[in-house]
Amino acid sequence: MDNPKHSINADTIARTIILVLALVNQVLAIAGKSVISFADNDIYQMVSLGWTVVASVIAWWKNNSFTCTACEADAWMKAKLEAKKDNKDKEE
Repeated sequence: MDNPKHSINADTIARTIILVLALVNQVLAIAGKSVISFADNDIYQMVSLGWTVVASVIAWWKNNSFTCTACEADAWMKAKLEAKKDNKDKEE
């Protein structure tokens, strides 16, 4: 990391962790390893599948900036949006 200001957003880390957990959980379900022992197997597999799909969509729908270049592009975009908002406010 060349840029000392570079930091991965906490939301990106959280969504990635949730995605990894959902994928691991799905692999365990497919392998027949029930992590939720009190649930019926069919219900468990449907909940696990739903969790995986939802976590996958949420995790990658958001802008996940892992590289320095992507974080810099996010900062540039944020500055542009703020400048646009400031110009709009001045016109009013």
